[in-house]
Amino acid sequence: MNKDIELVGLGNGLVDLMFEVSDSELNDLNLKKGEMLLVDTSKQDPVLNLFSGRAQYQCSGGSAANTIIAFSQLGGKSAYKTVLGNDEFGKFYANEFEQLGIHLNADFVDEFPTGTCVVLITPDTERTMHTALGATALFNENHITEDVIARAEWLYIEGYKFSEESSTKAIFRALDHAKKYNTKIAVTFSDVFITNLFKDNLRKVVEASDLVFCNAQEAMSFTNTEDTESAFLALENICPNVIVTDGKNGSNIKWNNEIHKIPSYKANPLDTTGAGDMFAGAFFYGLLRTNSAKIAGHLASYAASVIVSQFGARIKGDMNLVKRKIEEEFAINF
Repeated sequence: MNKDIELVGLGNGLVDLMFEVSDSELNDLNLKKGEMLLVDTSKQDPVLNLFSGRAQYQCSGGSAANTIIAFSQLGGKSAYKTVLGNDEFGKFYANEFEQLGIHLNADFVDEFPTGTCVVLITPDTERTMHTALGATALFNENHITEDVIARAEWLYIEGYKFSEESSTKAIFRALDHAKKYNTKIAVTFSDVFITNLFKDNLRKVVEASDLVFCNAQEAMSFTNTEDTESAFLALENICPNVIVTDGKNGSNIKWNNEIHKIPSYKANPLDTTGAGDMFAGAFFYGLLRTNSAKIAGHLASYAASVIVSQFGARIKGDMNLVKRKIEEEFAINF
């Protein structure tokens, strides 16, 4: 099978709607700052109505989708598998992916609307997410496309998909296809509520994976440890390649039995939305272009510093400037 896709993502299909809010507005909604709350559509509609008419930033998203988009904007060849509603948000999502040059392998359903994620950004730059999965909650093993996985060098799995039994089954079917066609497997933990509530199935996938992405809090939750170093060491014994990000403290990478400590880059934080997703997308691009985890780590760290210095999970400027920074630092060409 010709591997003409470098990275295929499996994850939620959500339209992100971002709003700047005050702490008091967040408190009025009884939301805990910094967390992601899953709700059904009936509870999402009042929140959407509350902020209707207010300035917003809208884009196609979902955690793994953000990673695939970052990878594509840097110049990678990518695809994405999800489920969308047959509605205006679904059309918006598909149009954005077409413009981005990403092969969108999506099923459109009539039963539910396209999922939405209301991202509420408080003055301290923290983001709190109010998410209704909508159509993407229907994702099941029948939606897995063998051909797309067969064509890919890497399969990237979003941890949020473990929150539904049907999509968990879909993950395991995707793993079977990946093993059949020698497609390498990566998984991101996505959130501490995944590592807390769905650890058993997540661990099975971690044990079958070639690479794990997580942040320090997720790593400690998953490994039942109390510090980043212990969590990193524990993960090393489960998966051959591991990346643990830790904000301003940088990141720890184990790749091909070598350890790399990657520093953070200076940033002026405005919004932390999508920092980990951007890190993963940039890391894959750097790794596939240079075969160096160190260079890939620096590209990922710098790209993450750029994303937290703006609103939204997608870099609005010239992505070539992000690459150029690391090209100059390491005297290379991507």
